[in-house]
Amino acid sequence: MMILRRAPRSIALTATAVIGALALSACGGSSSAKGSDGKLDVVASFYPMEFLAAQIGGEHVKITDLTAAGVEPHELELTAKQVGAVQKADAVLYLKGLQPTVDQAVGQSHAKHLVDATAAGPLVDHHLDEGTEEGEGHHHEGPAGDPHIWLDPTRYAAVARSVGAEFAKADPEHAADYTRNTDDLVNRLTALDQQFQDGLRNVKSRTFVTSHAAFGYLAEHYGLTQVAINGVDPEAEPTPARLAEVQKAARDNGATTIFFETLVSPKLADTVAKDLGLKTAVLDPIEGIKPPAGGAAADDYLTIMKQNLANLQAALGATS
Repeated sequence: MMILRRAPRSIALTATAVIGALALSACGGSSSAKGSDGKLDVVASFYPMEFLAAQIGGEHVKITDLTAAGVEPHELELTAKQVGAVQKADAVLYLKGLQPTVDQAVGQSHAKHLVDATAAGPLVDHHLDEGTEEGEGHHHEGPAGDPHIWLDPTRYAAVARSVGAEFAKADPEHAADYTRNTDDLVNRLTALDQQFQDGLRNVKSRTFVTSHAAFGYLAEHYGLTQVAINGVDPEAEPTPARLAEVQKAARDNGATTIFFETLVSPKLADTVAKDLGLKTAVLDPIEGIKPPAGGAAADDYLTIMKQNLANLQAALGATS
């Protein structure tokens, strides 16, 4: 039984969406290997999947991201148009169990080329339900464990390999390009992994405190300990017992920083930090990318992960 953040207001797709999807599917007729523009029609469920599709597919794919930029993905409810896009896609990239409405749309689709990110490696239970109020987390159908696999570059590389292989099957004409792009991305992820290994080798503390438990794979891979104020829901009210545990862990491990994320309010992290006399900083779970402001260059998975590394090094007292 999978534990995820917050159950969407309506897990089932609305009747309107389903009916609309069927109408769109009927109008579209049978799907071909490519769209009318000659490109592979790819649907990605949220940003980490969209990034892989863009990096590996390049000019040969047209991507629809179901989760808009800056939107927290766990509560996504699909429109009829989006369900229709899933129905007609040549390939769908998603993470089973993360977004229930996406899972349902995929189950109803006829897409021949599906990449479920959870199939790249076994998921791990990182105690995502600890510290929550009544209900002890949210239960959901799907594979058991923590879904945030993309925050470990080595696990993310395994998903990239799956995407590249599936694109090559869907579009054999450009298989060599997909293979080359996959190899290039895996090499960059391998280099990123080495940067984390080197950057976190010598630190004063190996424990960090964050607003919610999104960083279990990252902590596990780099020999760190994640202390999360909340489990799956960063906006939930933690129990008094959990707050006491977090405060004790922060003091015992010499924490300097309480981390919060970009797509939710930092209020809880600010409150805990103020009570302990600590700083706050961002540790981004990269579930979505906020649009750049003022003409600034857009960030991507790699640039944000490097900023996460810098923020962890500062908080943990890294030395060269």
